[in-house]
Amino acid sequence: MHELSIATAIVERAEEIARAEGAEDVSAVTVRVGELAGVVPDALHFAFEVARDGTALAGARLLVEQVTARAWCDGCAQEFTVGMPPFFWCPRCDRPSQELRSGRELEITGVEAVAAPL
Repeated sequence: MHELSIATAIVERAEEIARAEGAEDVSAVTVRVGELAGVVPDALHFAFEVARDGTALAGARLLVEQVTARAWCDGCAQEFTVGMPPFFWCPRCDRPSQELRSGRELEITGVEAVAAPL
């Protein structure tokens, strides 16, 4: 289950961000996960709960924003959804796409830090 290594990396990076902001704890982390990133959101949530124990994220929530996989058709000059399993043929003109525009994302987009008491 590679989601555990991903969750561990999320926890470590969120702790770094919180420390840089002078925060003591983290209450939430938001991540964007593309449809083609190879990450199962439910497994990531479970792994995050395991990885956060004993860290500054012990009580943090993981918010996952799922990103739909979309490709670009040069022939139609339109974007289209590729679906799962991915199908890279344009549904309008029946040509193959050469450009994936979204769907591979795996990034932290927000860390809600709790300020350290003065």
